[in-house]
Amino acid sequence: MNSRHSHKTMTRRQAALGLALSATGLAAGKVRAQAKYPNRPVRVILPFGAGGVADVTARLVAQELSKKLGQNFVIENNPGAGGITAARMALSGPKDGYTLTLLTNGTAISVPLFNHLPFDPLKSFTPISTIGYFTCVFAVAADSPFKTLAEFLKADQEKPGSVNVGTINVGSTQNLTAELFKSMANAKYVIVPFRGSPDVVVGLLRHDLQMDMDFYAAVKPSLDNGKLRALATSGTKRSAELPNVPTVQEAGVAGFDVVAWNGLYAPTGTPKEIIDTLNAALHEVLADPALKKRALDLGIDTRASTPAELDARMRSDIAKWGAVIAKAHIPKQ
Repeated sequence: MNSRHSHKTMTRRQAALGLALSATGLAAGKVRAQAKYPNRPVRVILPFGAGGVADVTARLVAQELSKKLGQNFVIENNPGAGGITAARMALSGPKDGYTLTLLTNGTAISVPLFNHLPFDPLKSFTPISTIGYFTCVFAVAADSPFKTLAEFLKADQEKPGSVNVGTINVGSTQNLTAELFKSMANAKYVIVPFRGSPDVVVGLLRHDLQMDMDFYAAVKPSLDNGKLRALATSGTKRSAELPNVPTVQEAGVAGFDVVAWNGLYAPTGTPKEIIDTLNAALHEVLADPALKKRALDLGIDTRASTPAELDARMRSDIAKWGAVIAKAHIPKQ
């Protein structure tokens, strides 16, 4: 009787223990399943069309992230004014790390430029890391009389309004670079906006313009074939692609600094562990020499950052470009 009672007790204990263990196992399994990010494809919404510098860079990085993290990072192009349509799409899904987006210095410009921006990049999104940085090139036609930026500014001062500078559309980084330079160099030139980068180059070659201010990738073919000549670059350090070309600061305009950038963001509320996983992966991927070389051919300096560094850059650019827009009296859109 005792042994039977003892056997029943043991059986109950074993059953209870078995249940406890299986429940623990289930819980552990659930934790493991949650921790394993990503376990399905990740969408990266881009506020640009296919084929541009941002698109090509994002695809290079997405390809390497896919290899590193074992799931496809799928680029979805969703161009539109101020990145509004891309931001809306990125914010419409769950905050689970499976929908990311690219925000840029163009996003920082949109904050002061648009009357009713339907999202706040500082509140709606959480920064993950920068991807790349790129500068503007100040270029003239190969047969231009201007061999230096100082010569260009001298002509501008001697005959105010006699020189034209071409950029793409009003409110673009390139256009605001021209406005900032005009203000800081106390210049009088006329800024002529064009629909696209190739149109600016044509205007320069036809001598309707005396200078083009655009990103390296846009003028690279014309620099390579000798039709254009670079006089300066817009960053604080010389560009790796054009090491013999001085910066605007070196050419005489103290404090001038324009560096465009793009960075990966997630909707606010995305778990911190996911942000950390992506940040660590980007630090590895963006340091890869092969990727760095391919990006540099497009004029992109690939570099990761901390989320805090990216947040600080966005905030400082919103303030910087807000001041340029106000001073240039560019109407709100």
